[in-house]
Amino acid sequence: MSETIEIVTAPQELRRRVRAWKSAGLTVGLVPTMGALHEGHLSLVRLARERADRVLVSIFVNPTQFGPDEDLELYPRRPADDAALLAANGCDLVFLPEVETIYPPGHSVFVDLDESAAAPSRGLEGAQRPGHFRGVATVVTKLLNLAEPHLAVFGDKDAQQVAVVRALVRDLHLGVEIISSPTVREPDGLAMSSRNAYLSDDERQAASRVYATLEAARRAILAGERDADVVRQQMTTSLAAEALFAIDYAEVVAADSFQPVSAIDRSVILPVAVRLGGTRLIDNIRIDLDGNSTSEHTRTTK
Repeated sequence: MSETIEIVTAPQELRRRVRAWKSAGLTVGLVPTMGALHEGHLSLVRLARERADRVLVSIFVNPTQFGPDEDLELYPRRPADDAALLAANGCDLVFLPEVETIYPPGHSVFVDLDESAAAPSRGLEGAQRPGHFRGVATVVTKLLNLAEPHLAVFGDKDAQQVAVVRALVRDLHLGVEIISSPTVREPDGLAMSSRNAYLSDDERQAASRVYATLEAARRAILAGERDADVVRQQMTTSLAAEALFAIDYAEVVAADSFQPVSAIDRSVILPVAVRLGGTRLIDNIRIDLDGNSTSEHTRTTK
């Protein structure tokens, strides 16, 4: 494939290109990213290529989903490297807007989320990062409105975000198919993330315990454990054994609502979040109950 790729920055040009594809009868897939791309992102691009005729990738570090003490200014930005990776992995067009393009002067409209008991944005990341999902919902709505894709692809590593986006598309009748893609992992199980680059050597070694903890919980459920509190305690104890970890949460939630369960009698997700120094890692596995069987959706690099 070509080592170069076309990049647009203006909404008008983005819409012109996408509408030309649609007029030619082509389907369009969108992969929203914040850049600093790795194999996990590229797997989303390749999945979009399988499902759509044309693939558009947005690169935008969205300020409204970062809290006041988070890493907005430090978040890695390398658009030239990203463009080269995208050109080699089936992307047709990159949308690289400025902050002022997405949030023009005087911007005052946001997408607020219901925090009722059944809302997927309630708890976990929603509780740990107040306003985070408001920022996610707002920027995703903007990108879907700008790009008008037939489908959009998100990664399962951010499973709660995927649940929020599905609710957003359903409740606002946006008419876009949301596709989620399995988490891509390092050989030791660590979920790929742009923030992994922040880890020191010792922190990187410790980080592998996150997935080991999830795997141990999966095995317990596979062996017949159905008390969610027992699994929560098992995960918490395992994570606490690593001195470098500060635990934000270790949960068992329903796969559809992302709300805590007491009994594991349905499809569940086990989400965890820990901090290592200044780096925060999130991960999860999904367990689909079918009789006595379980499955977990993931992919590991060689």
